[in-house]
Amino acid sequence: MRILSKQALIAGCVGLAMAAGAVQAAEDRSDWPRSITVGTASQGGVYYVYGAGWANLVGEALGISAGAEVTGGPVQNATLVQMGEHAFGMVTTGPLIAALNGESELAPGMSHDDLRAVFPMYQTTLQIIALKSSGINSVDDLDGKTIGVGPAGGTADMYHSQLLEKLGINVRTRNGGAADQAGQLQDGLIDAFAFAAGMPISAFSQLEAQADVNIFSYEPEHFARISEHFPELSAAEIPASIYSSMPEDRAAISLWNWAITHKNMPESLVYGVTKTVMENHDRMMQIHAASSETIPENFKYNNVLPWHAGAARWFEENGFEIPENMKD
Repeated sequence: MRILSKQALIAGCVGLAMAAGAVQAAEDRSDWPRSITVGTASQGGVYYVYGAGWANLVGEALGISAGAEVTGGPVQNATLVQMGEHAFGMVTTGPLIAALNGESELAPGMSHDDLRAVFPMYQTTLQIIALKSSGINSVDDLDGKTIGVGPAGGTADMYHSQLLEKLGINVRTRNGGAADQAGQLQDGLIDAFAFAAGMPISAFSQLEAQADVNIFSYEPEHFARISEHFPELSAAEIPASIYSSMPEDRAAISLWNWAITHKNMPESLVYGVTKTVMENHDRMMQIHAASSETIPENFKYNNVLPWHAGAARWFEENGFEIPENMKD
């Protein structure tokens, strides 16, 4: 009888373990959907680039068909996930709170209690761009102007209109996709384009490569006047290094973004999605620079939405303590 070497025995055990793992994985996938869709926002914005990137990464890692879909942004994404039309979505804290309170602009009065958090994304910064020739270089300069505020129901639409009204700055607003409104600005159809996304906003970067522009946001004095009305907002900064046309850092305001899913999404799938994104930071950074904030430690900024059981399991296995009231 042939005696197997130690190496052969180890290899055999590893092979058996892998086979067992494969069987277990197959069993775990019995309740997985055939494909998953991630709700993002308009093309030309960070949401779409970032969302398409992590959807492709997850699809590649988990061997499942996964893709991003253009939507109106966070407000619509919350409702699409709640209704089960999208497996995953990307939301900003403000629209998320409104949805949870039954105050969604898209579906007022509709319960969004089935939403669950998957992983932290990055901070959305409210940013504004105007042609240098317009002389517009501050929020105060927008008074009496026509500005684009992104897709209807998006974060930019939701916040810029309210913030400017609180500040007593009168504007006429227009809705549209990020790429479209960047073109409208260049063609002189709008005076400024006020958007909300991670940094850098690709539509802004493309604009500054083609024209002389001013990029700015809300100053500290503006934030002081509006912060009590919008507690979810934080003081932030646009570093000069983000855009080639910025001679110095500019003050700004921001709020956090989260990947979400429905509470009934299979635990093993959500675990796999969380694991893939949280353990592949280098790949995420190749997708978009905003991924610098897509790290496990930033789970602590979620004090609004309970974590999906699959996400909570990954975080706790990796040493991050999820409060009991934030678990599914």
